[in-house]
Amino acid sequence: MLRGVAMVLCVGLLAACGNEPATDAASDAAPAEEAAPAPAEPAAAPEAVALPRTPSPEGAMVYIVSPADGETVTSPVRVVFGLKGIGVAPAGIVMENTGHHHVLVDTEVQDMGLPIPADEQNVHFGLGQTEAELELSPGTHTLQLVVGDHLHIPHDPPLMSEVITVEVQP
Repeated sequence: MLRGVAMVLCVGLLAACGNEPATDAASDAAPAEEAAPAPAEPAAAPEAVALPRTPSPEGAMVYIVSPADGETVTSPVRVVFGLKGIGVAPAGIVMENTGHHHVLVDTEVQDMGLPIPADEQNVHFGLGQTEAELELSPGTHTLQLVVGDHLHIPHDPPLMSEVITVEVQP
């Protein structure tokens, strides 16, 4: 809008500085209408905001204590989480060298720089739980633990367990 007002003023000044006098008010208005500002350009899409990642403690690791890789189980499946070199703190609590667990079921982390989504495949344990019972349908499933910081963002470097496969019997 400001650009449009400036353009109208410039056109008016140029018309006033011209060699031929204006004959009436209508002729003064015509150049301004012809020089109407172009429609506003759409605003540029906002740039993605990089979220800070919490550094993982040196030597820290996460692993699945049980079930074992390849084990045949029944639902609900009891999953026990293991940690080494890092503590557990609930989501939303900022404490150095801590995080909380997420169990990925039949999926993988989509973007290490964003919070892990909360859905059926990305199960959050933001209260600081160290084990859980998961309702899984009969069939073959993969499980992986990922430690997230207070905002559910994986640490840097990420703390992820090996992927295990379990066979859930009816």
